[in-house]
Amino acid sequence: MYAQGKKALAICDRCGFTYRLKDLRYEVQNKQKNGLKVCYECFDPDQPQYDVNELSTIDPQSLYDPRVDTGEADSRRLFAFDPIGGGITELGSKTVGLDITGEIGTITVST
Repeated sequence: MYAQGKKALAICDRCGFTYRLKDLRYEVQNKQKNGLKVCYECFDPDQPQYDVNELSTIDPQSLYDPRVDTGEADSRRLFAFDPIGGGITELGSKTVGLDITGEIGTITVST
């Protein structure tokens, strides 16, 4: 059992000024005490951005059981900008629709 030390004095490990012992706090780094007792003005709270042990650094590079892209032909189709009709000529839009076919392919313009 320790004495209460109501009137005990101590020196701040950072600034060197004298304070009451009960007013000093342990300094914490990476959620562990580093042994320094510092005053209220010198106290530096543990910074969360330095805590790299809590972050997940897993970066998967490939998919498990991948599937073939079935919408590849639809994704290669180009449309003109039309805020009302969407530029899709099959739906009755009055804008020019573009269609690309083949490897080198042809571009057909329909009005």
